[in-house]
Amino acid sequence: MEAHGADLTGIAIVMAVAVAAGLALQRLKQPAIVGYILAGIVLGPSGAALVQQSTQIALLAELGVVLLLFLIGMELSLKAFARVVRPAGLTALGQIAASLAVTFVFGWWLDWPVKQSVLLGFIIALSSTAVAIKMLDSIGELRSDIGQITIGVMIAQDIAVVPILILVGSLGDNEPLGYDVVVKIVIAIALLVAFIVVLSRRGKLDLPFTDAVRGKVDLLTLAALAFAFIAASTTGVLGLSPAYGAFLAGLVIANSTLRAEAIHVTEPIQSVLLVVFFLSIGLLIDVRFIWANIGTVILFVIGVTALKTVLNVWLLRMVREPWDRAFPAGLIMAQVGEFSFILAAVGVKNGAISADGYRLAISVIAISLLVSPFWMHTIRRFHVVASHGMTSFREAFAEVYADEIADIERGTVLARRYANALRRQIQTVRLAWQKHRARKTDMSAPVAPAAAPETGAPEPPPAERSDKPGPGG
Repeated sequence: MEAHGADLTGIAIVMAVAVAAGLALQRLKQPAIVGYILAGIVLGPSGAALVQQSTQIALLAELGVVLLLFLIGMELSLKAFARVVRPAGLTALGQIAASLAVTFVFGWWLDWPVKQSVLLGFIIALSSTAVAIKMLDSIGELRSDIGQITIGVMIAQDIAVVPILILVGSLGDNEPLGYDVVVKIVIAIALLVAFIVVLSRRGKLDLPFTDAVRGKVDLLTLAALAFAFIAASTTGVLGLSPAYGAFLAGLVIANSTLRAEAIHVTEPIQSVLLVVFFLSIGLLIDVRFIWANIGTVILFVIGVTALKTVLNVWLLRMVREPWDRAFPAGLIMAQVGEFSFILAAVGVKNGAISADGYRLAISVIAISLLVSPFWMHTIRRFHVVASHGMTSFREAFAEVYADEIADIERGTVLARRYANALRRQIQTVRLAWQKHRARKTDMSAPVAPAAAPETGAPEPPPAERSDKPGPGG
C-alpha cells in the first residue's frame, strides 16, 4: 500500500510540475507541449526519478493516446476527406514507402535487423494529427483547402495504421505471416472502409443514448468516454488495437447529432490528455542514451523534419496540389504521429525492435515535437507571404526565410572582411617574426678578427721596454 501511495505521489508531483512548466513556456510565447516534455525529462527516470517504473509510464501514455485519438476522430469530417481521398491516399502511400527506404539505408549502415528497419520506417512515416490540427487552427486554415488536404493525408495515414499495427504485432514471430494475420488485416481494412462509406453518404446519426444525455454535461461526457472504451476494448479483444476502436468511436460521434455538444464537453478532457501524452513522452526519454548516440539521433531528427518536409511537398506536387497548399501542408506534416508511440511500444514488447532501437524511436519522436515551435513559426510566416503567390519551392523558401537569408549574406560579408583582416594581421606578424629571427641569427654568429689596414706603409715596431730608470729614478 505504501509503495502504491509513493507511486501516486510521484505521478501527482510530475503532473503538477508539468502544468507549471507549460504555463511558464506559454509566458515565454512557446507552446505548452514543450514544457510538458521538458518536465517529463527532468522529473522522469533520466532526471529526478520521481516516476521510475517504465510499465506505469507506458500504461499512462497508452491510455492518453487511446483517448486522444478518440477526440481526434470525433473532430474529423469524413465528407471533407471524401473530396481529397485520391491525392491524400497517394501522398500517404508515398510517405510510407519513402520512410521505409530511408530506414533501410540506415539499417544497412548500422547493421539493424530487417524487422527493426521496417518498424522504424512505419514510425517516422506517420504525422501528428493533434499537432497539425493545432497548427492549422493557429493560422486560420483548419477549414480551408490547406486544412482539407492536410487532414485528408493524416486520415489516410490513420487508415494505413490498421494493417501496420497488425503487421508490427507479427514482426516478433520467427515464422512468416500466417493466414490469421492476413484475415485480420482484411477485416480491419474492410471495417474501416465500410465506416467511411456509410458515414460519409448518410446524414447525421441518432445514437441510442442521444435523447438521454442531450443537454446534460456530466452524462454526455461519461457516455462519450464509455462509448470510446467499449469500442477500444472490442477491437482490442479482436486483435485490432484498442486505439483503432477508439478512433472508430470518434468517427461515429463525429457524424452524429451529438457532435458539436460532445466536442464542447470533452474539450477539458482533451487538454488533460495532451498533458498526459506529451508528459509521458518526456518520461520515457533516456537522456544518457541520447548523449551517447547524439550523432545517430541528430541524423534521424533531420530525416524526420527537413527531409520529410521536402518529401511531403514533392509528393503533394506530384498529385497536382499547388505550391501555396503543398508547402504549408508539407511543413505541418513534418511531425511524428501519436500512433508512432503505439507502434514503438508494440515493437519492443514482441521483440521486433531492440531496447536501444526503442529508445532511439522515442528520442526522435520527442525531439521532433520539441522543435515544433520553430516549424510553427515558419508556417505562420509562410502564411503571411503566401498571398503573393509562388511558382517553385526555391521561391517559397526564399520568401519565408528572406530575413534569415539577408542576415546570412550580411554575416558572410562581415566574416569575409574579418577573415581578410585576420589574414593581413597574421601576415604582418609572420613577417615581423621572420625579421626578428633573422636579427637574432646575425647577432649569434661568431665575429671574425679585424683585418689590418692596407695603407702600404710598414707597421711600426712595438715599443721596446726600457730597463733604465727614468729621470729621478
